[in-house]
Amino acid sequence: MSENVVAKTDVVLVGAGIMSATLGALLRQVQPDWSITAFERLDAAAAESSDPWNNAGTGHSALCELNYTPAKPGGSVDITKAVNVNEQFQVSRQFWAYAVDNGILSDPGNFINPVPHVSFVHGAENVKYLRARYDALAGHPLFEGMEYTENPDVFTERLPLMAEGRDFSDPVALNWTQTGTDVDFGALTKQLVNHVAASGGTVFFGHEVTDVSKQSDGSWIVKVRNRRTGESRKVHAKFVFVGAGGGALHLLQKSGIKEIKGFGGFPVSGAFLRCTNPEVIARHSAKVYGKAAVGAPPMSVPHLDTRVIGGKQGLLFGPYAGWSPKFLKQGGVMDLPKSVRPDNLMSMLGVGVTELGLVKYLVGELTQSPADRIDTLAEFVPEARLEDWELIVAGQRVQVIRRKGAGGVLEFGTAVVNAADGSIAGLLGASPGASTAVPAMLDVLERCFPQQWTGWQSKLREMVPSLGVKLSDNPDLFRQVWDHSTKSLQLDAVAGTAPEVPAEAAAV
Repeated sequence: MSENVVAKTDVVLVGAGIMSATLGALLRQVQPDWSITAFERLDAAAAESSDPWNNAGTGHSALCELNYTPAKPGGSVDITKAVNVNEQFQVSRQFWAYAVDNGILSDPGNFINPVPHVSFVHGAENVKYLRARYDALAGHPLFEGMEYTENPDVFTERLPLMAEGRDFSDPVALNWTQTGTDVDFGALTKQLVNHVAASGGTVFFGHEVTDVSKQSDGSWIVKVRNRRTGESRKVHAKFVFVGAGGGALHLLQKSGIKEIKGFGGFPVSGAFLRCTNPEVIARHSAKVYGKAAVGAPPMSVPHLDTRVIGGKQGLLFGPYAGWSPKFLKQGGVMDLPKSVRPDNLMSMLGVGVTELGLVKYLVGELTQSPADRIDTLAEFVPEARLEDWELIVAGQRVQVIRRKGAGGVLEFGTAVVNAADGSIAGLLGASPGASTAVPAMLDVLERCFPQQWTGWQSKLREMVPSLGVKLSDNPDLFRQVWDHSTKSLQLDAVAGTAPEVPAEAAAV
């Protein structure tokens, strides 16, 4: 197709990661007559941050992530963010269950599996904090079933790999939730993309969106380059969603919408140690999260992470933070410099001044040797051996820099940015990211299609029964949707039920 010939479509999705795939699948349900065209610069779906080896796959529901439950002065714990993240994950679970029930997704074991979620601390002060966290969460409907123990015997029985060689004179504590899950967002994304294509959508791989320009009628001309042939084409779209991960900032800047002004991006790379010894992998079956180092970003919370990828169990530890100017794992070193604009310069300079602790932390991470990394792992696995682990590069994350006053602030979360007329939207940021794809994309639908939103309500509530309702305030509804999604996603046959926590241990 020559550059002067313009194809027409109702919706353009930029990127074939979990966000675009989820939005495409939702639109297929509420507006099946709309044409959808997706462009992915790489040769496969979910090849960047949605790839299972590029993220932890925790299915972030705040069951174990301590950065969502900060300590408050006086020793109590703030659970506000934990509850909010859990609420969002319940929305994702409901849609995935609907998708399985209605043939959008098949074989849930391909993308979601039961794996306990565990918070782990050691040291008297940290144990005191974890007990306070448990006390704050245990009575909450969304955290029902969470257990607490300081008992070394229970620790050893449940986490044998972490117990071997451990000096229990240093007190330990666990918050244990048996109903956690591991999510292969790569497999999930591919199933959703396949559904979009099979139901009439068009998906182009090896095609990079290079520019977007608004037309007088509010629609968009999307310029696309075939990375294999160099050929360019133009596509006329009524709506554009930029789900390009780290590449979203550049395209939203090119769009010229005023809502993106002041936004910047701070790239953080990462790496994991991946276990190569099947005997070691078999001795651990849980996602165990600890406390982040002082000055470390929330996304760097250390975890010993059981993965289920392609039906095979694996084991990761990390992440080890690094730094690169690239905005994508397969991006370019000029990504960061090209993102600096007059409207976000002060935001980015301001973050450079206020986040000196983060810079110091990243420098320390970059200078680590293989032996240093094993020493870090030894906090979780005291008898870890270097020869049992290999270093793999994880996905590139671009944290949001938002204007604040005369400067800027670094945010460790996700942000939907959309034009006032709803004709274009994009997603910026990282954690909890993929786990909240469904509520994030429902947010896009509500913001960008206010006229259709009311008419879509019946179908949306069929897909997400709790839409617009806080499950925290409706425990009966929570139990209903939880039980249904557990059955539909085949999570009820939990293998390896955890040993009982003695009553006296839970009461320590």
